[in-house]
Amino acid sequence: MKSEEELVNKSEDGGGKPLTKEKVANGLLSFQTIAVFFVLTVFTCIIIEQPQPSSLCNNDTESSIIVQRVQQQPKYTIYTNGKGEEHLVHVLAVLERIGYQRTTIESMEWDIMWAHDYPFSRLKPLLNNLKSHQKINHFPGCGYLTNKLSLSITGLPYQLKAFQLPNDKDNLMQYITENPEKIFVEKDNEHRHIYIRNTTELNLTSNSTFVQEYLRNPYLVDGYKFDIGIYVVITSINPLRVYIYQGDVLFRYCPEKYHPFDPNNLNKYVVGDDYLPTWDVPSLRKYFKTFGFSMKDSFDAYVRSTGKDPSTVWDQVDDIISDTILTKEKLIVNSLKAYNVENFFEMMRFDLLIDEDLNVILIEANMSPNLSSAHFKENKLLYEQVIYNYMNLVGVASSVKRESLQKLDDKVEDMMSSDKNLVVDVERCVRNNCDINCKSVECELCNTCLSGKQYKILERTYREHVNKMDMKRVFPKPIKNLSTYDVEEEVKNLSPQNAFITKWFYEKCKMNSIWCT
Repeated sequence: MKSEEELVNKSEDGGGKPLTKEKVANGLLSFQTIAVFFVLTVFTCIIIEQPQPSSLCNNDTESSIIVQRVQQQPKYTIYTNGKGEEHLVHVLAVLERIGYQRTTIESMEWDIMWAHDYPFSRLKPLLNNLKSHQKINHFPGCGYLTNKLSLSITGLPYQLKAFQLPNDKDNLMQYITENPEKIFVEKDNEHRHIYIRNTTELNLTSNSTFVQEYLRNPYLVDGYKFDIGIYVVITSINPLRVYIYQGDVLFRYCPEKYHPFDPNNLNKYVVGDDYLPTWDVPSLRKYFKTFGFSMKDSFDAYVRSTGKDPSTVWDQVDDIISDTILTKEKLIVNSLKAYNVENFFEMMRFDLLIDEDLNVILIEANMSPNLSSAHFKENKLLYEQVIYNYMNLVGVASSVKRESLQKLDDKVEDMMSSDKNLVVDVERCVRNNCDINCKSVECELCNTCLSGKQYKILERTYREHVNKMDMKRVFPKPIKNLSTYDVEEEVKNLSPQNAFITKWFYEKCKMNSIWCT
């Protein structure tokens, strides 16, 4: 394509003098020349995509429409097994607002695929040949986290004891014998049905249910039991990078008060679609409605009013999320062997409970959490802000004008991040002559010793940090007190890749405290 200067020069007559409206008006040009002039001028307006001073370009509605049509936009596509897309209305709205244009899956022209359902089985032939810039909002292997049964029987310390039937029948009976005071819930493997059962009522031969210990002492607000939903984003696997949305938390309260407890009344202890929202809980209404607090801030204010410290809850939440995903990372890595890890990112919602002592319990992780405000209109802002923050973090949204997620001109890429943004501990690199020999462990983070893959990892990590907005990093874990932080102790049980990125954040934290969290 010709440069803008070449196109402008084409609009001169044979003598090199610019064409003027006066020449046209005075009939100094032949009809053919006028026609050529008109076509070239309009073509110039279209190509450079900016209105020009000429009246042929300026304030010309028809020309503006043509300009609009030829402008290239990054493209998205939607994958869902469902019949409709009503549940994706906010996803579509945000994608359109940040400049994306919809296309079909089969065209393979898309930059991002938003898959509401797991796409890797049905679309495997297509997804095995993704271009480097194409992104999908799920990782292959994420089911190790989002499968309800698989997660429940992981046996992490912040989970309620669970047993898969019929395989764990004997272990369950032994646990019941040793803990006669415990009560249990029987759950469908997909968590679609939850019932409190006496031990004599449990179906110990079923292969479609599992049994889990029941939390008898939940924390209550105005007498209502609730769960909390944390929006979690995984931007990378091996090395693992995990963020949570800290702009708000989804609180869902049971529609009926917990006491007097009735195991046959699910509305007292199970959160369903018709849950009680924060703005209808009496003690929270004034915070949320009158003062404009978030759901999380409203809850925190209530907890403080009872003389307790809510920060203990959120410290536990951070650790639970990072430790759970880290536990499953190796399984996800194995699922990624047939793919390029850079093609994927993931958002899920972790659902948790809190007991009366403010201990946090992990319940489940949802692969495609509900982002539709059809039931509660007030949730629209929450969902759209979650999606927008998420897309900024993973680089789908960008303040740089682009026609695609493909790599831009080197000058633009360097503007967004360059060597100086990635280097750490320069003096150590110089002291150990890391420009000559990279064998020393002291040189592992030096720019001259980074492999091309490591450089790309740090480049993506840097840009995530710059674009994280209301996202908070939970892995690599934030450094709360640099003076007492022992990086070698922190990385001793991590994979080489996770140790590498953890050390880099540590060095960045030493340079500037904004990198500590």
